[in-house]
Amino acid sequence: MSNMKYILVTGGVISGVGKGVIASSFGTILKSCGIEVTSIKIDPYINLDAGTFSPYEHGEVFVLDDGGEVDLDLGNYERFLNITLHRDNNITTGKIYKMVIDKERRGDYLGKTVQVVPHITDAIQEWVERVAQIPVSDKKKIPQVCIVELGGTIGDIESAAFVEAFRQFQFRAKRENFCVAHVSLIPQPRSTGEPKTKPTQSSVRELRGLGLSPDFIVCRSEKPIVQSVKEKISNFCHVAPDQVICIPDLSSIYKVPILMESHGIVEYLNERLQLGIKSWPRKHMKQWSDLAYKIDNLRHEVCIALVGKYTRLEDSYTSVTKALQHAANTIGYKVNVLFIEASNLEKETLETDPVAYHDAWKELCKSEGVIVPGGFGKRGIEGKIAASRWCRENGKPFFGICLGFQTSVIEFARNVLKLKGAHTTECDAETPHPVIIDMPEHNTGEMGGTMRLGKRVTVFKSTAGDTKIKRLYSNKDKIEERHRHRYEVNPKYIAELEKAGLLFVGVDTEAERMEILELENHPYYVAVQFHPEYLSRPMSPSPPFMGLILASKDILKSYLARGCKLSPRESDYYDSEEDEFEINVKHLAISQVNESDSSAYSSSTNIVD
Repeated sequence: MSNMKYILVTGGVISGVGKGVIASSFGTILKSCGIEVTSIKIDPYINLDAGTFSPYEHGEVFVLDDGGEVDLDLGNYERFLNITLHRDNNITTGKIYKMVIDKERRGDYLGKTVQVVPHITDAIQEWVERVAQIPVSDKKKIPQVCIVELGGTIGDIESAAFVEAFRQFQFRAKRENFCVAHVSLIPQPRSTGEPKTKPTQSSVRELRGLGLSPDFIVCRSEKPIVQSVKEKISNFCHVAPDQVICIPDLSSIYKVPILMESHGIVEYLNERLQLGIKSWPRKHMKQWSDLAYKIDNLRHEVCIALVGKYTRLEDSYTSVTKALQHAANTIGYKVNVLFIEASNLEKETLETDPVAYHDAWKELCKSEGVIVPGGFGKRGIEGKIAASRWCRENGKPFFGICLGFQTSVIEFARNVLKLKGAHTTECDAETPHPVIIDMPEHNTGEMGGTMRLGKRVTVFKSTAGDTKIKRLYSNKDKIEERHRHRYEVNPKYIAELEKAGLLFVGVDTEAERMEILELENHPYYVAVQFHPEYLSRPMSPSPPFMGLILASKDILKSYLARGCKLSPRESDYYDSEEDEFEINVKHLAISQVNESDSSAYSSSTNIVD
């Protein structure tokens, strides 16, 4: 076996405490030291992938270059680490069992009884070893460290096989190549305000009982934790005090790697995993401190309405909201996203719930820009169509993605071409004007993995000329973006739509499928069939999202006139004399989360569970 290093990140007490961001932060810190990093997310559910989930189950489905439909935590990894992951970087129980059963059917086990131990646990270990070796950056270098996040909570019956696999794996990899970080919640009841360590003690005890001893205990809490609590956790959980890392709720997730780095993680990992880091300048986290400092000091706000179908759970649109933040932060604005339930914009709601109807339209009207993201099914589609029409007729900056692209076509066909009853066959199979139709090769009768998925090339037409969207993409002839859809614009209506002013400026490589549309004589009315949010990065925002934010603040024209460059006011967000890591950390108010500062709580240090 190679000298690959592994960091296993587990969770205790409850799920959803931020393991994904903490795992990403480990990678960010190591990558800043020049270490090549990859990540694996383990989801213990039996589904083969996340593709068939309702967004209310696990939030959005994140799509990778190779078409893998995966957990949204892989989006965190890609954004933080600026790497390109693959479908095999997401392991599910379903994938493991299917692989083992397929091998059994082929006779690979020579008639033996196939069992969880050793066959399933061996399959898990072999999968992790194999995927850890896959390059994830343009350098095509084999990663040096693999960060593995085990989803769920220690003690769940679903994850038992994975925990056992890693109990064995620690000896297979050898101690100097394997360490464990356990993320646990420290609840702070409002009645007393005192942090309770007992849940963490129980969680660590259970983890140790299963054969894994944590090297780090990462304590998540609402407020900062005092030193005495840290020492108590150290005492009862068999780790040194400097191996207890306390992460309270922060104003920005980009502060997490900075705070973790300030705990001396680099020094500990360098020694524990024998990483061979000779020296590291204090500035190696500077880009993150600059970003967090900038976000903390944004003085202006831009208000964007998101007209969606799954707005009860904001995680359903994680990548969209992150992409909006990346674009807004780049030009010095804080984005305020107004989540509007699409069905509340429909006339039927006026009769059943007039308050919700008028509130939704009020929110839409007071926004500075509107985004209509993707989705599936009939519910709420008329609301998305209504929002598209309102933006077109009132000169409101508009950006449609996937279904939002399709609803803008339907709306234009109905209200400009006067094609009564125009619709998508997804919602109305008998529509007299099927302007949106399904793609035959992607209509197999199965639900999972049958769409047009992954990174594909979009070609700008020669007639695209001076369109805003092409200029935002730096006047490139071709771009690559990720897709996830099984419906497309009906070719029979394209000429008619374009003649009326709805320009399809981007198409696929065969010029058969419409990919990008832009409306003439409008401040910003752009829609795309692909999902540009998946490739947006904190330091490199997605061009169409930039266009929406700029148009919403009425500065798109000047931005394009400067060749898509920011003005000095927009790009200079701190004094050049304070261009030091230590200065920015000071402004990040890291001192507020110094667990040794007992003034964070009452003078009493007698913490009782």
